Amino acid sequence: MEGFKGGIHPSYSKEKTERLPIIEAKVPKRVVIPISQHIGAPCEPIVRIGDAVKKGQKIGEAKGFVSAPVHSSISGKVTAIAKFPHPSGRDALSIVIESDGTDEWVEGLSERTDYLKLSPDEFKKIINNAGVVGLGGATFPTHVKLSPPPEKKIRAVILNGAECEPYLTADHRLMVERPEEIVEGLRIILKLLNVQYGYIGVEANKPDAISRLTEVVSRIPKQKASETYVERSGIEWTKDVETGPNIRVIGLEVKYPQGAEKQLIKATLNREVPSGGLPMDVGVVVQNVGTAAAIYNAVRFGRPLIDRITTVTGVVTYQKNLRVRIGTMVSDLIEECGGFSEEPGKVIMGGPMMGMGQHTLNVPIIKGSSGILVLPKTAAGRPEFYDCIRCGACVRVCPMGLMPNMLSVCGELRLVDAAVEFKPMDCIECGCCSYVCPSKRPIVHFIRYIKNELAIKKAKAKEKKEAVKK
Repeated sequence: MEGFKGGIHPSYSKEKTERLPIIEAKVPKRVVIPISQHIGAPCEPIVRIGDAVKKGQKIGEAKGFVSAPVHSSISGKVTAIAKFPHPSGRDALSIVIESDGTDEWVEGLSERTDYLKLSPDEFKKIINNAGVVGLGGATFPTHVKLSPPPEKKIRAVILNGAECEPYLTADHRLMVERPEEIVEGLRIILKLLNVQYGYIGVEANKPDAISRLTEVVSRIPKQKASETYVERSGIEWTKDVETGPNIRVIGLEVKYPQGAEKQLIKATLNREVPSGGLPMDVGVVVQNVGTAAAIYNAVRFGRPLIDRITTVTGVVTYQKNLRVRIGTMVSDLIEECGGFSEEPGKVIMGGPMMGMGQHTLNVPIIKGSSGILVLPKTAAGRPEFYDCIRCGACVRVCPMGLMPNMLSVCGELRLVDAAVEFKPMDCIECGCCSYVCPSKRPIVHFIRYIKNELAIKKAKAKEKKEAVKK
């Protein structure tokens, strides 16, 4: 099958952690839980300073449809509700909880053995109440993504197991160690959307994950049903057939950014999402494998999303794949990994291509934190960049078919209106263009500037329009 156009082959640097099993991180003595860990409206705190809370207790209530609640990841006492550093680089309202040492679950959680018999509305309510969001990094509220408008007929679901970002191996280890949770999560999604066809896309450099998932899929029980056939002569024949979800595990070409939704759809189903469109426009819903596992744990066991798997790698003494409580400080994880093995130059939340550099270690792990990458001082720092030489390298590798060179120049010269012609909003900020640029131009940064300016202009135009109406 034809893959997506463009893309690059960076040094993946996964060999140090890809075979390390997932370890439960130490229960933190203190967590800082931002009330906004998702795309959409932030939550509102529903606890006060001095309140005693338990693990899994809801502490932030979602007030909008495009939102998700947050829960305490430990049991203890609320000691502060104020603005603290956030991985986004801005301070964000957060709830601070000091552990009481018991790590006791909130009451009321119960297992459902017949979970596949629930209705779509029941599924969505559970997923919403559990605070499940996209764990691939986008953190879009999952119950919203699983509520396509009636006119958008969904015909296939794809689970993203590509994990093409260099250094990160959290999804890889999840697929190897807990494939049953992923597959059952996919079955729940298929039942919720009333869709028969499910796919799990995994890059070919993870053969152990492909093997484990394929084995689990092969064990899905088939149901018997009767089908009636009518011959031209009018004679009717009835026979038993096997029915059930049609799930396939697909090995994908190793290429970055395979994990981006539009590229994954193209590589898996050979369907192209139109410019400005969404996966649902071509009848597809995409979810991360970690999100599928979180859905399963919420629906089957009633567990809210209070932890996630995070790869800690780079220049740390012991590199690890850790299951980390939401709100754990990055400084605590670095300490748990034995500290820095050499002088650090940059700490990135996520991977080197799309992650965000952190100005302090006093930031918490949030739902979208797939990794902590510590780069040595020798590799950190932004090199001096030069004028665009019009070589076209960035155009050739752009997976969205854009002209990053022109967007780069528009951003540098602050020609925001002129940049619209080159579709900056279609940019997925994968960093392929910056990676191959011989002039070392920070192309993604220029594009982000354009996007931000366009968003500001749009907001001002909306305010003006509403003022006129009044």
